[in-house]
Amino acid sequence: MVWRALADFVYPPSCVGCGRKTKSGGAFCVECWAEVNFIERPYCEVLGIPFAHDHGPGILSAEAIAEPPPFQRLRAATIHDGPARKLVHQLKYLDRTDLALLMASWMLRASDGTVAACDCIVPVPLHRRRFLARRFNQSAELARHVAALSGKPFLSSTLLRIKPTSRQVGLSARARQQNVRGAFAIAPGREADIVGKRIVLIDDVYTTGATVAAAARRLKKAGASDVTVLTFAMAISGPI
Repeated sequence: MVWRALADFVYPPSCVGCGRKTKSGGAFCVECWAEVNFIERPYCEVLGIPFAHDHGPGILSAEAIAEPPPFQRLRAATIHDGPARKLVHQLKYLDRTDLALLMASWMLRASDGTVAACDCIVPVPLHRRRFLARRFNQSAELARHVAALSGKPFLSSTLLRIKPTSRQVGLSARARQQNVRGAFAIAPGREADIVGKRIVLIDDVYTTGATVAAAARRLKKAGASDVTVLTFAMAISGPI
């Protein structure tokens, strides 16, 4: 209650999409809420890409068939556009960490039971230089709340980013893959956190998948039995 009162004082209740006044903080107005494109079934069972039509159970997208990812499945709460995109921007670049709880609750709903079945929650880490510059890791903020809401262990420092990668924005798919190659490692002495475990790997947005693929590949190499990628948003134009 104290935290909520403080948040309302710092950020007076308003729509996080358009700025209009609302009765409570961390909420959308009616107009913005209607513009949020939640990802619902039917979707690719591996990549979570929504389909415009239901093709039956277990159907995979062409992308998942042509290039199977190193993780078992990916789920995302929304398409990365409109009000949902503004949420990501405010969390990541405007220090609106108070929005992480709302976003995490949507992610938990979209997790398709994978959070309930997992052993632990792991965020995609930032390199220490970027962490010091930004002062927080948006993926860790989301992961912390997903863990708290689900009662699952939050492993904030098991997976490390050891390579100071460039920003992925503006890079081609191939350049993104090269950028994150060898970027991740397991913290010394934390190998037991991973071996044989079912892990949910948290990130804010799925774009080409290069970052989460590299992180998932490292977790699998360390002995993880199952890796689910769970993101708040997916950068696609819409159902296929």
